[in-house]
Amino acid sequence: MAKLPKKDELLQHKFDVPKTDWMDTPVEFKPGTYCYGAKAKNLEIVNFPNARDWSPEDEDWKLPEDWKGTIIEGISDYMSKYRSFRLFMDVCVRCGACADKCHFYMGTGDPKNMPVLRAELMRSIYKRYFTTSGKVFGRLAGARDLTEDVIKEWWYYFFQCTECRRCSVFCPYGIDQAEITIMGRELLNLLGLNTDWISGPVANCYIKGNHVGMEPQAIMSNIEFMIDDIETITGKRINPSFNRKGAEILFVAPSGDLFAEPGIFTCMGYLMLFEQLGLDYTMSTYASEGGNFGFFTSNEMAKRLNAKIYAEAKRLGVKWILGGECGHMWRLVNQYMDTWNGPADFLEEPISPITGTKFENAKSTKMVHITEFTADLIYHNKLKLDPSRNDHLRITYHDSCNTSRGMGLLEEPRYIINKVCNNFFEMPEETIREKTLCCGSGSGLNAGENMELRLRGGFPRANAVKYVQENHGVNVLANICALDRASFPSLMDYWVPGVEVMGVHELVANALVMDGEIERTLDLRCEPLPEKGVKSDV
Repeated sequence: MAKLPKKDELLQHKFDVPKTDWMDTPVEFKPGTYCYGAKAKNLEIVNFPNARDWSPEDEDWKLPEDWKGTIIEGISDYMSKYRSFRLFMDVCVRCGACADKCHFYMGTGDPKNMPVLRAELMRSIYKRYFTTSGKVFGRLAGARDLTEDVIKEWWYYFFQCTECRRCSVFCPYGIDQAEITIMGRELLNLLGLNTDWISGPVANCYIKGNHVGMEPQAIMSNIEFMIDDIETITGKRINPSFNRKGAEILFVAPSGDLFAEPGIFTCMGYLMLFEQLGLDYTMSTYASEGGNFGFFTSNEMAKRLNAKIYAEAKRLGVKWILGGECGHMWRLVNQYMDTWNGPADFLEEPISPITGTKFENAKSTKMVHITEFTADLIYHNKLKLDPSRNDHLRITYHDSCNTSRGMGLLEEPRYIINKVCNNFFEMPEETIREKTLCCGSGSGLNAGENMELRLRGGFPRANAVKYVQENHGVNVLANICALDRASFPSLMDYWVPGVEVMGVHELVANALVMDGEIERTLDLRCEPLPEKGVKSDV
């Protein structure tokens, strides 16, 4: 990990007009602002082209022989397959409405992190090779030749976009910069140009079924440790189900909740909730990942990794699928899964076995988000809750980009939090819901070697958290995304010390009164619960 600057140094970036034109400003690979290059072994596992070990710092990136023709052919292929590609390339009027909406531009001051200019990196090549004006007038029409320096520029900046889509909310033409980034990354992958932090998890998921490469016995052992803690806290011994054929529901969690803090506390919340409900569910140790780093690589790779969920649902003979707290899992499930891997006509339309609610929004995919499931339970008074158990926590909520802006899960998590907690405080209106700010580490950018970039990109969100910390004493940032739970602790420790990161279902489990439990004195982190009748002065 590169040495991190001090806070005041990170905040000293300037928004001055550059001295040179953007086409004449070469990329500077500054340590702490980029990820390591993809390793050959990981690309070979998934049969990706031009597998070799390389470093972004190298002068020679070892591009394949006809790399230029490959890129131009790839763009031509996009034009024939995606109407949106030509639309996004042609309709931008450079109004600048998106410029100050990107957290990376706000955090770095780098003009090429303005969404409009990041898109121009590709648009200039499109114009040069596919438009009459670009072919005739060249640079005067905003066109430029495709060179190795351009490829390096693409790689650097397309991996400084978290595909959060905040810019698209403010674009008067609805241009989706995330789609441009996805297409840019796909083109780069044709040359074997990815990052190690994406290609490694992709290879792991392809072989083992999850991003971190956990074997089935490791998953079961990790959950066994969680069960021990749950027994200490509640006095109840939980017996989860694995790979069981004939269960009603297949539960799929993000792997981050299966092995690392703070995600494991969210997983404990799932287990306690299911135990209390007597839910007929099973977990698969083969389809052991709800997330999909393939989406940060190419649509085809995302489709290949996503297929395991339906394959396991069919093998196990379940009726429908329940998904854990994960962001890009949920965007892929709702926007892509039925097209890629469906129709899932071997599954039934999800109906809650507890409330009888029919989840009509899941009629196509047959998969329900656990936040929808739990909000429905609470709405129908199916859970006994003691929100005072969370009185030592003063909570704000982060709308994860993919679940909120991408899929519209806005009210369900807030409804749950307000039922299981007494101290909830919203961040400023322009930083939440559809306008939510990103964690700065999404789309595969949550590595260690690019920590400076992550801290810069995450500063706008951290600044909003600092506001509610200073005004309301907030000490918890809740969310429903495993990637947020993995990346936010570093961001909070750096910018807003004293704020912990929790999944919503950790809060649910703290408040959940289980049948036959012992007197609860500890929360899920084995820290003392507030004493009854004693108001927290936090």
